[in-house]
Amino acid sequence: MRVLLILILLGQQSSAQEPIRVAVIGLVHTHVHWILGREDRGDIEIVGIVEPNKELAEEYAKQHGYKMDIVYATMEEMVEKTKPEAVFAFNTIFDHLKVVQYCAPKGIHVMVEKPLAVNLDHAMEMALLAKKHNIHLLTNYETSWYASTHKAKELIRDSSIGEIRKIIFYTGHPGPIEIGCNQEFLEWLTDPILNGGGALTDFGCYGANISSWLMNGVAPKHISAVKQQIKPHLYPKVEDEATIIATYDRAQVIIQASWNWPYNRKEMEIYGTEGYIFCRDGSKMEIKLKGDKESKVILAPPLPKDRDDPFVYFANVIRGKILVNPIDLASIENNIGVMQVLDEAK
Repeated sequence: MRVLLILILLGQQSSAQEPIRVAVIGLVHTHVHWILGREDRGDIEIVGIVEPNKELAEEYAKQHGYKMDIVYATMEEMVEKTKPEAVFAFNTIFDHLKVVQYCAPKGIHVMVEKPLAVNLDHAMEMALLAKKHNIHLLTNYETSWYASTHKAKELIRDSSIGEIRKIIFYTGHPGPIEIGCNQEFLEWLTDPILNGGGALTDFGCYGANISSWLMNGVAPKHISAVKQQIKPHLYPKVEDEATIIATYDRAQVIIQASWNWPYNRKEMEIYGTEGYIFCRDGSKMEIKLKGDKESKVILAPPLPKDRDDPFVYFANVIRGKILVNPIDLASIENNIGVMQVLDEAK
């Protein structure tokens, strides 16, 4: 009897740890290399890829080693043949809505690459579908997995810099053409319909996402913005420079989203009444806390293994091991707020 019980428990444990069956929708967002090039951690199994551009799919197959027999031209065929539990959307931002419209009624969970949608109307429809069909709908940002982002939140929660007065985000790069993005990416990234804008959408979403989290979900009182087209010869349809100012009762958030920085950057400065936190990259930080006479440079400790990247995080959310709170970086509620900020800024 005891042996039987042990075998049952072991079987339950093994079953609980089986990888989540996932599919990748689209290969035209080059952030897709994140999942295709990821080491096998036993948490997810890619059972299908949807990409009508066969040449692009073959190019990435050679690079990452997946077999072309898991590549399908349509979501319908892929879902029918592979029966995924969840999908990751790496298609155009405009097509995120189509993914949710198709997957939600089938009970298939969805994570989209940032931002959630091209506008608030799309985002609200996606959120309603997710709620109606009881699926998880999450949004992935690179900065959500920065150890420095989470260390900053911890220091603010502990009142280590006093009350927040100003947050400044520096996000962007020299430009998608300048850094060598492939044509399949550029075709929609620089289209105001398919991407919802240019640099404002592409990089403004990071600051809107993190500031909502740091401010515990409180919405700004007022949004103002300036956008410019500094390089119309390269980006004739969209802005390549944008600054968003979100005003709160006792604080201000400035989001500098640009395709004109001289280098790639995702940096954040947080100023409190009694100190400051500068996040220079995913781990390096400069901090001056309450009572400190001088600032110091530290490295943020690594994130726990169950939430140190989007794929393990999503798998654990689906398994019920992680509960997504409304203010969380990946949550529907936070990202509806992001779309409100971006729409008002536009």
